[in-house]
This record gives sequence, structure tokens and C-alpha cells, in this order.
Amino acid sequence: MGPHPAVAAIRLAVRRVLHDILTDQTPPTPHERPPSPLVLVACSGGADSMALASALAFEAPRLGIRAGGVTVDHQLQTGSGARAEEVVQRLRDLGLDPAESVRVTVGRSGGPEAAARDARYAALDAAAVRHGATAVLLGHTRDDQAETVLLGLARGSGIRSLSGMAAVSGAGGRYRRPFLQLDRQTARRACMAQSLPVWDDPHNSDPAYTRSRLRHEGLPALEKALGKGVVEALARTAQLSRDDADALDTWARQAEETVRDDAGLLECAKLRALPPAVRRRVLRRAAIEAGAPAGSLFARHIEEVDRLITAWRGQGAINLPGRVVARRQGGRLVIRQG
Repeated sequence: MGPHPAVAAIRLAVRRVLHDILTDQTPPTPHERPPSPLVLVACSGGADSMALASALAFEAPRLGIRAGGVTVDHQLQTGSGARAEEVVQRLRDLGLDPAESVRVTVGRSGGPEAAARDARYAALDAAAVRHGATAVLLGHTRDDQAETVLLGLARGSGIRSLSGMAAVSGAGGRYRRPFLQLDRQTARRACMAQSLPVWDDPHNSDPAYTRSRLRHEGLPALEKALGKGVVEALARTAQLSRDDADALDTWARQAEETVRDDAGLLECAKLRALPPAVRRRVLRRAAIEAGAPAGSLFARHIEEVDRLITAWRGQGAINLPGRVVARRQGGRLVIRQG
């Protein structure tokens, strides 16, 4: 008798990602024994990440991959340290090694959710480097993807935000998300079928958090108004948007080479001839290269810079995040710090 259907589904998803990781490895030289790569799972102790950890523990040894786990203690709740140690013990019980807890201090920049996310990814990056891990698996599901698309839509952040989370992201493709095509209930059923203990973070149901309100109020209201299938449609929108955004980004990189003069300055007349979606990507890239933090550079900033090209009336310089300034001078667009 085979495994429970939910368990089989999560194992298959992880197996595919592990195969991709092995394919991405640099081939060893002749007569050299290839090293066993280490793959870590980021585990909060919730159903999604526990299902992921169990699937990694099952599949990795069969492919000659070492498997470990990391849980991040955000120190935002009473008893978080003890809970993190419980998660570490569960990872060890699954056979993951190394298994560790990393404590972080969450700042305030960008709001509580963004600050916690930044601290978490910084800790995971550091853990991957410390252990020499090839990849870190994240338990984001199709439901998480749908929520991310709706949040991007609400912010009016453009097609890149609507593309949601990538299956592969981070420096060198460090982060992998095997569950983006699986729903949250599949992960929970897999945990139940394997009698895996899970911890439900009270923040996930706290209406003080935007994503929590979206999860428990927004999406159910949409499904009530539009019928079932909203989550699947939003996840499909994410993939289609990502394909479009990738194509436009490639076009923008190629176009950027044609709109600079011999001194490397952007020529306003040539910029204006570009399609708006391409031109704004060129402007965004230029602002980031000048020192503007990508996470703080919003659509409204780029629209203001774009008006220096399309609605020039002699207006003054545009101040951007990171003390970057954009101004028009003699038919050229100058973007630099200070």
C-alpha cells in the first residue's frame, strides 16, 4: 500500500526540486567523486514547513543529498525560544542534520511583516553560507501565492508584483519553493497522515496583520462572490504575469544599451521613443544602479521620473529613496546620489 495521496503529492514536488538542484550542480572533473550537496529546509513548525521537512528527509537520502533544517526565532512572542527548540528537535527526529535555531531581532523598517521577513531571510542567508548549503527550501503554497498577488494588486505595484513569488529566487537560485502548485490543505493533510505535530502561529490569525486579514476575510469574501477557484486563478495569474515581466525585463536590458550617449547618460528623446513599460524599467534599473534601494522604490517614484521624459515643463529634480536624485539636463536624464 502506497503513501497517503497528500504525502505522495508533497514528496513528488520535493523530488522534482531536488532533481533540479542536482542538475544545476557543476559537473565534477573526471575521476572526481562529486560532493554530496546540502539542502536546508526553513521550518517554522507550521503544517506547510513540517510537511516540507518530512518530504525532504524522505527524498534527499534517495538522491545522495544531505538534508538539514533551520528555524528562525523572531522573538516576537512569549516562549518563542522554547518553541524554536521544539521545532529543532522535531527536525532532528526526522533525521535532518544540521538542525538549528537562529535568533533574530526584528526591526521596524517597512512595517512589522516586512521587517520580520527581512530579518528571516537575512538569517537564512547566513545559515546557508555558514553550512555551505546549496539551497534552502521554503514551504510557500499556492494559497500564499494567491495572497501575494492580491497584496501586489492592492498596492498598485505593477506586473512584477502580480507575478508573486518565484519558484526559484535569491542569490544563485538559493531559495526553492516546491509547493507553489499545491494548496495549503494538502500540506496539512500530509502532516495528519504522518502524525506530525504542527504549531499554528497565532500571528497567522491576528487581524492586526494585513496578510492575516486577507487570508481569513478577503479571500473567503472573494470566493463567496466569485465562486470557488479564485486561489487557482490568482496563482495562474502570477505565472502569466511572471512570464510577461521576464520578457519585458529582457527587452529593457537590451533597450538600455541603445538609449545612452557616449558618456553613458540616458538620452531623453530616445527614452521617449520606447514603449512606456520598457522605458519605466530602464528608469528603475538606472535608479537602483545609482543607489536607490529596490525595496523602497515604488511605482509612484518611477512615474515622477518618467514625467521628466514625457511631460517636460522645466520641473525640478526628483528625490528618490537612498538620497538618489533624478534631473533633466540638456536633453539628458541624470540619475545619481546627492
